[in-house]
Amino acid sequence: MVNNVYPLRPPVKPRPFKEAPMPGSFTEARKRQMARLQGAKPPTARAAMALAKSQAYQDAADSSATLRAYAADLANFEAWCGKHGFQAMPATPEIVGAYLAAAGEGYAMPTLRRRVAAIARACGVAGHPLDTKHPAIRETLRGIGRKHGAPARRAAALTTAEIRKLSRACGTTLAGARDRALFLIGFAGALRRSELVGLDTAHVTWTGEGLTLLIERSKTDADAKGAEINIPRGRAEETCPVTALQAWLTAAEITAGPLFRKVNRGGHVETTRLSTDAVRQILLKRAAEAGLKGTLAEPVSPHGLRAGFVTTAYRNGVPDEEIMGHTRHRSLTTMRSYVRRARLSHTSPAGKVGL
Repeated sequence: MVNNVYPLRPPVKPRPFKEAPMPGSFTEARKRQMARLQGAKPPTARAAMALAKSQAYQDAADSSATLRAYAADLANFEAWCGKHGFQAMPATPEIVGAYLAAAGEGYAMPTLRRRVAAIARACGVAGHPLDTKHPAIRETLRGIGRKHGAPARRAAALTTAEIRKLSRACGTTLAGARDRALFLIGFAGALRRSELVGLDTAHVTWTGEGLTLLIERSKTDADAKGAEINIPRGRAEETCPVTALQAWLTAAEITAGPLFRKVNRGGHVETTRLSTDAVRQILLKRAAEAGLKGTLAEPVSPHGLRAGFVTTAYRNGVPDEEIMGHTRHRSLTTMRSYVRRARLSHTSPAGKVGL
């Protein structure tokens, strides 16, 4: 009987690493995956369209930041294999375990786990699934954690007191108006920096009590179901997020498009939105001007706006479910991990045992 079903993934003989180095990005890897059709044409135009749409959806499956991180991880693994005479693809658990052991003391555990994920993803795309639960990988990671593990770094919580200092450090310039709005909206909305820079004017609805933000997509909302966040007016004008955003939009004459944009050296507002790294640079600059310093374990970073909101809300007695509804956390354990030592020191059980 003749099989008329079009073979989407015909078997391909693996090629040595030196002849076919790993792609620099997963977008390229997926294109190569489609190229394995070896020039054969789909039986119908509809099939061709379906394959093209599948390729487009595969390209959009991962964020650009994830693709960049994975590409860097793969390049590191590739260079290590080349230096020590190993074949990178198809990767084996033993080679990956040796790679992890060599890198064990120089990288944090989350970084090593991400590198395993990157290698496994590349292997899957190339048609050579990697068993990441193999003892050579799993036990090596466990051993590194026990011998060299250290507490994970987390963003210093920027509570209301720090936000007030940041707001004052922004000054009266156009860039200062933008930065003040950036910090206050980020804090009041408990937003990630990707959510901040993704905001457009169309995502803002002004209300009698303040404003409502539409978050179209976030880190934990890959399906883009969206979420709305209500931000009321503040008690003090200098720290009111609604007033700050209105002042920035008015001064910058922004009526449509990206909410937060670059202000060039000439003091002119550009049309392109800020990048996520620009938010980090802006915060570090203003924190230095405000005299705010982090520690090695808790550095100043944009995520501190979100962490600071949770910490402050906890300190003020806001119920868990209200905080989670605002921050859009799915896990109570994850949400509570944001509560920083600032709060814990005030409620330590050691102060209640009669010493």
